This record gives sequence, C-alpha cells and structure tokens, in this order.
Amino acid sequence: ISATGSLGSIIRSFEKTQISIRYFEKKKEIILLLWMAGKKQLAKLNTIASHITNMIVGVSLGFEYILQPIYAHFPINLSITDDGSCLEIRNFLGEKRIRKIYMGQGVKIKKNEAKKDEISVFGSDLNLVSLNAASIQQSCQAKNKDLRKFLDGIYIIMKKNLKI
Repeated sequence: ISATGSLGSIIRSFEKTQISIRYFEKKKEIILLLWMAGKKQLAKLNTIASHITNMIVGVSLGFEYILQPIYAHFPINLSITDDGSCLEIRNFLGEKRIRKIYMGQGVKIKKNEAKKDEISVFGSDLNLVSLNAASIQQSCQAKNKDLRKFLDGIYIIMKKNLKI
C-alpha cells in the first residue's frame, strides 16, 4: 500500500497477512476483508487499519514529537548538525563524551525558538518519528545510578500532528 500527499509518500507492505485490501476511488474508501476470523486475526486487522490511518494522516498532516532536556546540575547542551538530520548531546551528567543521534530518512529535527531547550522531531512516517524520538530519550539514561535520584535526561513531553 502506498499513501501520497503533500508531505511525500509512504510505502508499506502487508503481504504476509491473509487480509484482502480493496480501494474504491469513487467513494474514496478502503475496505479490509477477512473471512472466518478469530480474536488474533481481528487484532491484526485493527492493527493494519491503524497503520493505514497513520500513513494517510502522516502524508497529509505529519507527526511531531517534542522533547525537552531535564537536568539538575549539569546543563545538557543540544546542537543540531547536518541540516537537521543529526543531534549532538554534550555535557550529559558532566561527561566529556559527545552523543550523536542520526535521524532516519524523512525525519528532521529542529530547535523551538519559543522555549529555551525544547527540540522537535518531525516527519511524515509515525514509525520513524517515534523511533528516533525514543532513541534520543534512551541515549540519555543514567546507567548504574539510582533512577529515583538521577532524573537527568531528555524526555518526550508532547506528541501531536503538524498543521499545514
């Protein structure tokens, strides 16, 4: 299945399932057919319907995840390089190591001018946008420390659709 809109196109394959997918251009509707289905097959059907809905919303509106660094003592410095496709994280818990996170294809990152430390990850594919936001969050976890005390890191604070 491919979805094309103002923000690009997304192609995803659902060949491994036993679901018949039909598209009617006159009515502009997609019908998913599944015969003699049990609970697990119906769960797959609803998952595929959600994937198709997210593809359509993604190419028409887009998705955005807003992240914010939280720190107690050492300020986390964020810099965006490679024209919005790479994020460099410096001074996490006072470390000298520079963490680099590269964004996937079709995913960009930018700093919000309204707030000081907020960054937003945006794109048309929900799976890639959420995967990159999660990799940013997981790269800044305090290892071998008491997580109740060391709450420093970069956290997802908001998920929303972009508006054209």
